[in-house]
Amino acid sequence: MNNYSMTLPDYTIGEAAYDSIEAFCLCRGKTAVMIGGKTAMEKAAEKIAAHCGTIELLDRIWYGGECSYENVANLQAHPSVQQADMIFAVGGGKALDTCKCLADRVHKPVFTFPTIASNCACCTCVSIMYQPDGTFLEPYFFDYAPVHAFIDTAILCAAPEKYLWAGLGDTYAKYYEATISARGEQPEHFKSLGLAMATMCTEPIFQHGAKAYEDNKMHRTSEAFKEVVLAITVSTGLVSIMLTRDHTPDYNSGLAHAVFYALTALGIEENHLHGEVVAFGVLICLLYDGQIAEYTRVRSFNAQVHLPVCLSDLGISSEQMQALVPKIAEMSDVRHYPYNVEPEKLWEIIKKIG
Repeated sequence: MNNYSMTLPDYTIGEAAYDSIEAFCLCRGKTAVMIGGKTAMEKAAEKIAAHCGTIELLDRIWYGGECSYENVANLQAHPSVQQADMIFAVGGGKALDTCKCLADRVHKPVFTFPTIASNCACCTCVSIMYQPDGTFLEPYFFDYAPVHAFIDTAILCAAPEKYLWAGLGDTYAKYYEATISARGEQPEHFKSLGLAMATMCTEPIFQHGAKAYEDNKMHRTSEAFKEVVLAITVSTGLVSIMLTRDHTPDYNSGLAHAVFYALTALGIEENHLHGEVVAFGVLICLLYDGQIAEYTRVRSFNAQVHLPVCLSDLGISSEQMQALVPKIAEMSDVRHYPYNVEPEKLWEIIKKIG
């Protein structure tokens, strides 16, 4: 019998989430360096600084614009990073993932301050690493989750609604991909717990997603908005931690994400958000798996909130997609699937979706 342990992140959510910065962080050190996206720090840095109390902020540093090992190395050499007791990660998924990878490399606690509600990076034990040109490279796993996530709903609601919109797709993907990847197996307790929790990545989205999206457009916080933010940032993050804790097997991804990562070869992120593309990938995932009722449900929801329902919604031609089909079938995301993803069948499925 193997021993195992895991760390789960704490979180504070609400318009006054930053009020507790000093209370949660002071036990980890007296100095911090703030690292994040340029726009993110413009929106959040002053509010963070105003609630640090006796914690000294040594510097504010741009993360580099891409979650790459090169940018992590540049930050690792920065004097303020070397001097600080803690890292305050501010921004979207790539900024937070860069900081988490950095924190693991320099062995310092990291606290996250998401400024958009598009993904679960503020809570997870993985950083998705890219080449400097934006091409997907690999996931970088580590043992410790961020110590605490400060989820300020006022800042998130003031952000462009496209980020929450994309987050809807990235979140419901977690349930479908995880349950397919684990099919027919008897996972350990923590992975079974993660699979059971995965329903919290679908039902709040389908129940509250459309209203939360409309509230975000109006920059109006609401209970629906908060529930969807929690599903995107916390529920999905906790499921991710439990499903990837020992990385063998990995139930955390699947065909929908394989579609996205393959499309990075076309520079898909120049014009489309991660979760937006994953939302289309879920349609492929479900139809390939023969889940017709769920495919219909997701396609109807996508149409309601204007997430992609066909290739043209992503600006991709049939010829471009067909050329990438073999690459999709070989992605690491589908290595632990209950069946082989066959390129010929995959292409037929994509043609049916349109």
